[in-house]
Amino acid sequence: MASDPALAALETGRELDDATLDFASKVFDMARCGEADALQQLLERGLRPNLLNHKGDSLLMLASYHGHLETVKVLLSHKADPDLRNHNGQTPIAGAAFKGNLPMIELLLEHGANIDSASLDGRTALMMAAMFNRTDVVDYLVARGANVSARDANGVDAIGAAARMGAPDTPAQLERFGPG
Repeated sequence: MASDPALAALETGRELDDATLDFASKVFDMARCGEADALQQLLERGLRPNLLNHKGDSLLMLASYHGHLETVKVLLSHKADPDLRNHNGQTPIAGAAFKGNLPMIELLLEHGANIDSASLDGRTALMMAAMFNRTDVVDYLVARGANVSARDANGVDAIGAAARMGAPDTPAQLERFGPG
């Protein structure tokens, strides 16, 4: 059990007072802003690495979405779940693909992220990368075995999603791997 009262309140899930809510807000800001050392200290004192905010975003989701590699490394070293979804069913790898952050995607995959995990609407990281014309990410994900034929909830694959978004390069790039 954590020795800090705010950490203890977060651990037990008991009713949170204003000071604990303020503390929690600061912790999520640390992840969002890439304060790896501060999070490392809190994790060593008992902070749960898979803590979720009101949107279901984990510390890892926020750190990875905002491109903080060192913070993500700290969280993963404390067993943060690389596939933990937020309330919209989005995973850290999908956010990194949306942002086009290849080093982040590499790190998440090295720590067990599911390359083909899909959000509630069925979109995978490959679809996100294709939609936003992230050609280097598309190449990497396909080379690592991403399912080019996966379809979202509307039956649209990565080629179709990229075409619908007007991506200039990724539809033709993906067509090399087979029909859409």
